[in-house]
Amino acid sequence: MSDEQSIDKPWAGRFTAPTDAFVEAFTASVGFDRRLYRHDIAGSIAHARMLAHVGVLTEEECRQIVAGLEAIRGEIERGEFTWSTALEDVHMNIEARLTERIGDVGKKLHTGRSRNDQVATDIRLYLRDEIRELARELRRLQEGLLGLAEAEAETIMPGFTHLQTAQPVTFGHHMLAWLEMLMRDQARLQEAYTRVNVMPLGAAALAGTTYPIDREFTARELGFDAICENSLDAVSDRDFAIDLLATCSTLMMHLSRFSEELVLWSSAQFDFVDLGDSFCTGSSIMPQKKNPDVPELVRGKTGRIYGHLMSLLTLMKSQPLAYNKDNQEDKEPLFDTLDNVKGCLRLFADMMPQITVKRENLREAARRGFSTATDLADYLVRKGVPFRDAHEIVGKAVRYGIDNKKDLSEMSLDELRRFSDVIAEDVFDVLTLEGSVAARDHLGGTAPKQVRAAVQRARKRLDDFALTK
Repeated sequence: MSDEQSIDKPWAGRFTAPTDAFVEAFTASVGFDRRLYRHDIAGSIAHARMLAHVGVLTEEECRQIVAGLEAIRGEIERGEFTWSTALEDVHMNIEARLTERIGDVGKKLHTGRSRNDQVATDIRLYLRDEIRELARELRRLQEGLLGLAEAEAETIMPGFTHLQTAQPVTFGHHMLAWLEMLMRDQARLQEAYTRVNVMPLGAAALAGTTYPIDREFTARELGFDAICENSLDAVSDRDFAIDLLATCSTLMMHLSRFSEELVLWSSAQFDFVDLGDSFCTGSSIMPQKKNPDVPELVRGKTGRIYGHLMSLLTLMKSQPLAYNKDNQEDKEPLFDTLDNVKGCLRLFADMMPQITVKRENLREAARRGFSTATDLADYLVRKGVPFRDAHEIVGKAVRYGIDNKKDLSEMSLDELRRFSDVIAEDVFDVLTLEGSVAARDHLGGTAPKQVRAAVQRARKRLDDFALTK
């Protein structure tokens, strides 16, 4: 089959003039929707078997169609298939080739369906596979974070608010905060999969079909959990795609937040971590540079994914029922989103084991900035001082420390007692970094014991996730 051949389009009967060459090129989608070929062929095989099941096709006709479609799939995978822009899309290219291979029997395949429900089915089949791919890469990243969290359960670092030192936490606890974001993304992927896994095939163009089709049979063949209830909605709905792009946008927002911290932490000013050389590049002019290109590019791609979500929302906002050609524009944003999000997840998952944590630098950073000030306030409260008074006392102690370049833990007992006479020798138990993190010994706290327990609970949650089983 060749573009140079004169091609009769399946819908050409009503027309008296051929399609303008530029219109043909402008309206064609085969350049990007050919990636749906496996799903298109799978849907067509299921449709053919259903037609034979209800008696619209003979068993021999069904056998020929299925064999022809499987042969075409082989041609495509071997790179022997010639795609024609004149045939507009993946569906008509495959159907035309089927008729070329097996004759007029191939023309019977489209009985009882339309390109409208066909493309809607193909997209859902494709997205099912893609969501599972996303889930697998997400799982790898989650496992990498759990490995880091477990290894660094006792590594102390500064916790920040407003990017100012707030309280000491453990590096493992920080990794588990990232993990919780990804756990929510995991749940959203599962919800998106549920909404995707609903079959529109059988809706035909918009009103259903007069043939005695068995939609339940087709749904079983294709592994759909449910069937679209309304034929108009079935062919025009793209909510499932928007839901998935919204999920991907939130996921990328989380990866962007990780990226921002990794960019900061790997800088000379923070020097908290070292990213593996495989995930960084150098400078063309400054030989000392080691640039965190992977997290920077992931951070940058986040805006691209947001744009695709807005593209689909805008695409759908003014469409009357049912199908409109506008919906051809759903695929490129979808495809680009999935390609890029999978790539970002893969890179982050690969990068996690190659992150070197600089424990001494993290501890020294936590020691600076009066990170145990809240612990001193809590100590005073336990001694009977009202919290607001304790807050003021500690504030004055911090002011003294700033003026004298001393952390609270470096002050003598006499110095601390200048601010409150209830302070005793036991105050130093709470002013140490280790004492501070160990005191947060409750569910969700930063104490090393709690971090290790949270890692074990998280591993169980991952094992219960349906999409990666």
